[in-house]
Amino acid sequence: MLPEQIQQKSRDVDSIVDVTEAQSCAPGEGLRILFVDDDPILREFAIANLSEELGSVLAVADGAAALAAFASQSPDVILLGLQLPDLSAVEVLRRMGCDGAQAVTPALVMVDRESLDAVGEALLAGAAGFVVKPLNWRLLRHQLLYAHQAACRARALDERRQAAAERLRDLAAQSARFLALALDQSPELRPSATALAQAVQSALAG
Repeated sequence: MLPEQIQQKSRDVDSIVDVTEAQSCAPGEGLRILFVDDDPILREFAIANLSEELGSVLAVADGAAALAAFASQSPDVILLGLQLPDLSAVEVLRRMGCDGAQAVTPALVMVDRESLDAVGEALLAGAAGFVVKPLNWRLLRHQLLYAHQAACRARALDERRQAAAERLRDLAAQSARFLALALDQSPELRPSATALAQAVQSALAG
């Protein structure tokens, strides 16, 4: 593999991780929304106001039911009441894995004005954002779509970075073989080997 080919591979890798190329994943048959709150009237309002335009809404009353629904239904986005009768919203977020590096499902916590001080803890536990009660349903629809799109773009970018890393590992392996061959068998190739090593170092440095 010649140095100019290595440089072309480096340009190919750059194109993979270009954030402007990351495609959003618009919902096909609609979003699957998990709505968690102990207020039965609010759950009914959520179903009525979010289902028609966004997709399907599964409304549950507590943290245990939320965890079960999360495991079985794989929702696209979660709306989570901050005050639940069994588990705290923070504990629910952690058990869902929202605080981990591989979190892929955005969760918004619903708070009232008296509990705004608790938002920080929820955000540290992995919440993607928060909304304030009483809920503005029209605004909430946009917030849910935005949260879903942002999560999809982040996921697409992560996949592209993983593909780029794999290509760079392949590039390093090929260049190491070429370098060993040049140094051991063909001293006249030392200038090309040096250029190759520099190209690989530049590619791996990003």
